[in-house]
Amino acid sequence: MLNTRTITRERIAAVEPRIRPYVRHTPVMRVDMADFGRPAFPVDLKLECLQHSGSFKARGAFTNLLERQVPEAGVVAASGGNHGAAVAYAAMKLGHKASIFVPEVSPPAKLARIRGYGAELVVGGARYAEALAASEDFAARTGALQVHAFNQEETLLGQGTLGLEIEADLPEIDTLLVAVGGGGLIGGIAAWFSGRIRIIAIEPEGAPTLYRALEAGQPVDAPAEGIAADSLAPKRVGEMMFPIAEAFVERSILVSDDDIVEAQKALWDRVRIIAEPGGAAAFAAMLSGRYVPAETERVAVLVCGSNTNPANF
Repeated sequence: MLNTRTITRERIAAVEPRIRPYVRHTPVMRVDMADFGRPAFPVDLKLECLQHSGSFKARGAFTNLLERQVPEAGVVAASGGNHGAAVAYAAMKLGHKASIFVPEVSPPAKLARIRGYGAELVVGGARYAEALAASEDFAARTGALQVHAFNQEETLLGQGTLGLEIEADLPEIDTLLVAVGGGGLIGGIAAWFSGRIRIIAIEPEGAPTLYRALEAGQPVDAPAEGIAADSLAPKRVGEMMFPIAEAFVERSILVSDDDIVEAQKALWDRVRIIAEPGGAAAFAAMLSGRYVPAETERVAVLVCGSNTNPANF
């Protein structure tokens, strides 16, 4: 199990210049919760949904492909969609072959992105775990480099660069709300901040992976259901990120599918931001009142993915 001394601020800062030519510095938007029918309160939205390939995953994908040796067989990844799109995009930009395995729950918007980046796409299995097993078999047969969506050192370091960027954009924040699936994103971000701000995990009720792990004191299997199952529903959080979460994530808050849908609708209706269910989960905690900030608290919310069609909500 990785510890908090391995994914460090220094290593994240060293990775950032390597991937900077390939990733966007995404914008920040200040909103007032009064515009969403809640009591007046300023919130900063970090719009990582505008990143290349439609999510934060591009950071970890480029870090893997630039920091590791890619064989002639190329790279292989299993994904609910966003990680696969990011790996396919990074491989296209860097001139490598990519094979992406996704489960049947992956939405058409994500499949279209992966195909559009020229990757070989294999759809099969009901959930992420089955796609992962198929990708591991492919890697064993071909020698392709496996790029794990969250339980990989380079993935955590790459996602940690988003923490670096958030601090540069919003140096005064007290609290950051981050959606959690396998935990690569919150693990990297929490390692960057290392307890200097409050990090709150937001998870769907149908996929409480970190919530269950924090209760148990170790990663354990959790349900993998709900509207965000294509992005926030692995069987359990990563072994590598868990010590970081134990040290630096204050707590996990669960939101319902209805909360997530309302957040998607509100972001589109009020500020014309397209967010997929997983991308809107952190904002759902604010909109639903499941996270109630103190009166003077400076809160930022990470909107982390946009691979959906607004017609869906």
